[in-house]
Amino acid sequence: MNPSRWTSTRTLGLWAVCAAMLLAGCKTVHSPAPVEERATSASQVKPAAAPEAAKPASTPAATSGDARPATYTVKPGDTLMRIALESGQAWRDIARWNGMDNPNVIEVGQVLRVMPPAAETAVATKPVTPPKIETKPLDAGTKPAASAPAASAAASASVAPAVPAKDNDDDVQWAWPAAGPVATPFDESRNKGLAITGKAGDPVYAAADGRVVYAGSGLRGYGNLVIVKHNATYLTAYAHNQTLLVKEDQVVRKGQKIAEMGSSDAERVQLHFEVRRQGKPVDPTKLLPPR
Repeated sequence: MNPSRWTSTRTLGLWAVCAAMLLAGCKTVHSPAPVEERATSASQVKPAAAPEAAKPASTPAATSGDARPATYTVKPGDTLMRIALESGQAWRDIARWNGMDNPNVIEVGQVLRVMPPAAETAVATKPVTPPKIETKPLDAGTKPAASAPAASAAASASVAPAVPAKDNDDDVQWAWPAAGPVATPFDESRNKGLAITGKAGDPVYAAADGRVVYAGSGLRGYGNLVIVKHNATYLTAYAHNQTLLVKEDQVVRKGQKIAEMGSSDAERVQLHFEVRRQGKPVDPTKLLPPR
């Protein structure tokens, strides 16, 4: 081969290789860009989960130091009056707490609230001292007004407004409810109070200041019964009376005559007297002053 021709051919080949390399360098290779998730609208943005709301604390059974349960399940033979006595409450309060239209209708298995709702201040039953009435001596020849006894009765039957209970409900000034001897002492299993004997018509007195929460004969085994609530902790029961001298919601004072002794639903004339602390019977002689 002619040397000059071979050189020319080799030069053309090199040019061809260079041209190919240049073309390859000019070509852009497109690789997929990384995917980034973005919200396209506010509605597509998922908010962070909110922390779970704290559950409300359960309603305490009672105030500090009170072991009574907040509810009671009705059993065969129960009446609202007996449930109220056993729970240490006024039957009207229990009826109100449970929205009962007819307190005489309760069903076995029904769950009743027997403590005040958390939103309601406990109903206090401490009596309010009635206002003093100024008395003046009558002029000579002036007869007393005929309406005076009625006014006195109306004053004694006044209803005291609810007032806050004291911190120490055990600070109650007690007195004996009758003057007769104790025939049967307290026995929690057989006799939940004291049997105080006497004659028919003997006076029965309120053992402490309080308010009458029941006066009637609707509780089997108690005859004509008066129940007085003294504060959020204590109530007293006076059973087998011949005559009741007070009405429900009436404020009474320690030593006030509230009934006359009898033998209603009993075999002999006696006063069955109970003291209940938070609904539980306690020995009255441990609270009453020594004779």
